[in-house]
This record gives sequence, structure tokens and C-alpha cells, in this order.
Amino acid sequence: QGRSEDMGSVSNQEFSGVCKTEEDEGPSAEEDSQSFHGVGVCKWFNVRMGFGFLSMTSREGVPLDEPVDVFVHQSKLHMDGFRSLKEGEDVEFTFKKSSKGLESQRVTGPGGIHCVGSERRPKGKKVQKRRSKGDRCYNCGGLDHHAKECKLPPQPKKCHFCQSIDHMVAQCPIKAQSSQGKPSSEEEQSQLAPPSEMTD
Repeated sequence: QGRSEDMGSVSNQEFSGVCKTEEDEGPSAEEDSQSFHGVGVCKWFNVRMGFGFLSMTSREGVPLDEPVDVFVHQSKLHMDGFRSLKEGEDVEFTFKKSSKGLESQRVTGPGGIHCVGSERRPKGKKVQKRRSKGDRCYNCGGLDHHAKECKLPPQPKKCHFCQSIDHMVAQCPIKAQSSQGKPSSEEEQSQLAPPSEMTD
């Protein structure tokens, strides 16, 4: 019997708790769908992750005693091209209250102009661009630096095509095969060029 009473009191507490929170959150639940206007600056923005925080100094035209943080995602920024914000940049925005706090819905520069944005770009993208085919260290074959930055002593000269130290790229048999049986060295090319033209 004691158990059932306990359970009863627990469920009553839960029930009254739910009622309480519903009453408390009644007004703010309506605010969730409402958007407000804010003015401030970009506090910080991570260009790689695509989000950051605004520091709101004025809400609905009323200056705030202390700046309030407002979350910002790059998809909400009003600008062309790569969307980002520069730290300290002046912004105007609409925002709403969400379960996570304040979230911006649309962010512009002062007076609705495009945001300035950061000059920074995600570092990962630059590295990928630099690692294009043939963009490697000719001394050791490493992809993350060039020969002038190579920390190794001068290595034996290698074929750039297959990395063998037995021959240079002009004599590379593998490259010759891959280029559909064309002559593998310049000498052979000069000797074979006239006859092949004549036969054609």
C-alpha cells in the first residue's frame, strides 16, 4: 500500500509540475514565433564551422545596459558569395527566442546593406587546392611542401612520374607505356619523327 501512495504522490507532483511550467512558459511560447529587431556587432565567427555570435547592443531601438549574445548561422547572412562575418563588424538583424537562447533569423549590415564578411576562408580548402597533381616536393616527393622548403638533404634525382631513381621522366618506361607507346626519350623521337611523317 505504501508503494501505491508514493507512486500516487509522485504522479501528482509530475502533473502539478507540468501545469506549472506550462503556465510559466505561456507568454514565452508566444514569443517563440515572434521576431525582434536588434542592432550590434559580430562578437566572433568561425568561418570553418559557419556560425558564431553577435553582440546585441540595442533591441527594438532601445539600448541595452549590457550586450546580449545572439547565435548566428552563415545561412542567415545577407550577402553574396562565401557567407561569413568579420569580428567587430556592425550588423542589424532580426532574431527570435528558441530553446537554445536567442537566434538570429536574418543578418544584414547597417540599414539592410550586405554584410562585409571576413577575409578568412576555411583553411582546409586552401590546402586541398595546393595539393594538385604535380604540386609536390621534387626533392623527396612529399605533398605538403615544395622543394625549397624541404628539410631533407638533396635526394638522388628521381623520375617525377614513377619516383624511380634509375631514370628521369624523359626516359620513364611506365610513362611511355601510359602515353600509348610514344617514344620514351627525346633522341628516339627526333630519329623516328621523319619516317613516321613520311609513312603517314
